[in-house]
Amino acid sequence: MTRVLYDLSGIDDRLYFSPFCWRARLALAHKGLALETRPWHFTEKEALTFSGQGQVPVLADGDEVVHDSYEIMRYLDRAYPESPLLGDGAAEARARFFKHYSERALAPAILRTIVMDLFNAIHPDDRSYFRETREARLGCTLEEFHSPAKGLSQLDTALEPLRGRLSESDFLDGDAPGGADYLVFGFFMWAYCVSSADLISNADPVYAWRERMLDLHDGVGRHALRVTDIEGAYR
Repeated sequence: MTRVLYDLSGIDDRLYFSPFCWRARLALAHKGLALETRPWHFTEKEALTFSGQGQVPVLADGDEVVHDSYEIMRYLDRAYPESPLLGDGAAEARARFFKHYSERALAPAILRTIVMDLFNAIHPDDRSYFRETREARLGCTLEEFHSPAKGLSQLDTALEPLRGRLSESDFLDGDAPGGADYLVFGFFMWAYCVSSADLISNADPVYAWRERMLDLHDGVGRHALRVTDIEGAYR
């Protein structure tokens, strides 16, 4: 049986940059589960008809089809209970905090910092869709929203809770990585894959955590294709 992960790709089919897809990819690696990746673009909604919606990640695991990164983590814990990602009860409630924290505090700051790099990394066929949908959401043009100085200042403030936790432990989930780490780290992989922007000082405990996360699971993050690896793509 082959597990298939439908993953958002950019100007190269090997350039996977979605923070939500990275959550799913890292969760599968945590469980030690092999997968096949299917590159997908924003404008290929029909390719996901079988999932009943039009966004990635989508995991097809035999007869099971699961979408949404958090729901994929929950499914993996049910189907493959060894090496739990989220846990139950209070443990899952804590994981949900990290889900919302990363999406509402970290993602806007990172996006303001890298949005034009992100736009250039997106497949050309997807750029009109991306611009139209994101500008409607932001209420301004991508160029107006793009402000690395503001984004980095916003991110610096948003990282304070992580600094506190990572001054106590190597990972957000303790001595070993777990669901909380992957929920947050997906957004750092987003920036890592599409931009050369330095988001964090190397003296920051979050930087040391990010380096540990990049090296996990045989370096699945570290060895990911970056837009800077594609000749002529980064400018």
